[in-house]
Amino acid sequence: MTFPNRQLKQLTGPVGPVHCVTYSAGLGQYVLAGGEDRSIRLYNPGNGTLIQKYDAHGYKVLDVAVTDDNARFASVGGDKQVFLWDVASGRTTRRFAGHYSQVNCCGFGGEGSVLVTGSFDVRLWDCKSQATQPIQIFKESGDNVSSLHVVGHEIVTGSVDGRMRLYDLRMGQVYVDVLGPPITSVRQTRDGNAVLVSTLDSTIRLMDKGNGNLLQSYKGHVNEEYRIRSCLGVGDAYVVSGSEDGHIYVWDLLEGRVVEKLKAHNGKVASAVAFNTVRKEWLSAGVDGTVTVWGMP
Repeated sequence: MTFPNRQLKQLTGPVGPVHCVTYSAGLGQYVLAGGEDRSIRLYNPGNGTLIQKYDAHGYKVLDVAVTDDNARFASVGGDKQVFLWDVASGRTTRRFAGHYSQVNCCGFGGEGSVLVTGSFDVRLWDCKSQATQPIQIFKESGDNVSSLHVVGHEIVTGSVDGRMRLYDLRMGQVYVDVLGPPITSVRQTRDGNAVLVSTLDSTIRLMDKGNGNLLQSYKGHVNEEYRIRSCLGVGDAYVVSGSEDGHIYVWDLLEGRVVEKLKAHNGKVASAVAFNTVRKEWLSAGVDGTVTVWGMP
C-alpha cells in the first residue's frame, strides 16, 4: 500500500505558527487552518486559493472543528473564547464563555448539536438552543486538557497531567489510563477499539481502549516541548505525526516501523497533521506559517 508522500500545494497567508488544521467533512473540499495571528483561513486544497478569512479571536487560535454538514465550524483559542461560525456568511453565530484558561481543543458530537471544548475542564455546549450555560462540565483533569476526540457517545481526552480519560456519556462513566508524560494528541481508531496517544517523551502509543494495554509504540520523531498532533491515515494503516526536527514521520501501524521521513516546513517544527481518506491526501502545518497539502506520487 503506497503512502501519499508528494507535496502538492503550499497554502500560505498566516503570519506566524499554524496551530491547527482540518479538512471539511466528507469529500474534504476545503481546508481550515488557525494559528498565532488570531485568524482562521478557509482554503481550496485543490488549487491552493484562499477563499475566506475569519476574524473574532483576540489571541491565538488553537483548534478548529467542522460539523458533518460543513455549514458551521467552531474555533477555540488563547483568549478563553469559544466561537461557533456560519461558514457561508463568515460570521459568528454563537459565543460560549466560561472557561477560566485558554481553550486548547474542540469537537462536535450529536450530529453537530453539541460542542465539546477542553481547557482546564471539559465543557459540553448546546448548539441548538440559545442557552449560555454548558450542558455539562467535567473537572477530573488536574491540568490542561490538550486534545480531545468525540466519537458517538464517547469523548476521549488527553491532558498535561499525563492521563487519558474516556467519558462514556451513555453509561455515565469515566475511565482513566495513566501514561505519565504530558499528552499532546489523542485519536480513536476507526474501529473504535484503540486510541492513538502522543506524549512529550517523543513517543506515540496505540492503547487498547478496553483494557488500557499498550498495543504498539512509535518512535524516531522529536516531541519534547511543543503540542504536536498525530493522526491515522490510509484506512488506519499508517500513523502520521509532526516533529520538532522539521520532518513528518509516518509509521506502519501494526509493525511500528518508520516508513517515511518527509522534510517539511523549512526545517521548523511541524505541529499538526490531518488526513482525508476520500481524497487520499493529507495536511501538515508548521510554525513557519504554512500548510502543506500532500498526495499520491
